[in-house]
Amino acid sequence: MQTTHNTLKAETRQSSILLLNKHLAAAIDLHAQVKQAHWNVRGAGFMPVHLLFDSVSTEVENYSDMLAERAGGLGGTANGTVQTVVERSFLVPYALGLADVKEHIFAISAALAAFGQSTRDAISEATAFGDLGTADMFTQITRGIDKQLWFVESHIFQA
Repeated sequence: MQTTHNTLKAETRQSSILLLNKHLAAAIDLHAQVKQAHWNVRGAGFMPVHLLFDSVSTEVENYSDMLAERAGGLGGTANGTVQTVVERSFLVPYALGLADVKEHIFAISAALAAFGQSTRDAISEATAFGDLGTADMFTQITRGIDKQLWFVESHIFQA
């Protein structure tokens, strides 16, 4: 870890950095999955879903930055290389070859839900080891992911 004047105990910061990097890998994976859907969606309802996926990917990319910058701010290193993401993401790999709007909506909804559940769990984990700032950040991310999930699932009956 890097030297910092952050007043959290070193053990607490180390625990947070590990938790943040776990979610950083998944957030980068989630961003790539949403872009995959954005680039390849076809069918009735194409344009609104195409634009929605672009918006969702931007929001998810912002969460990646938040996670990485928090890890760095705690004296850690953000591990966000493609190789690290492949090794560490806990998300189910995105199925290649999807084209239908409904298939992409289902796949992205499932990925958002899985990431959202993990960020909910991270709130409790960060609170348990005493990093309320990181817990608060995970709360903010969870609210955002829930909102993006709502937006995506709202297209189920239009597709």
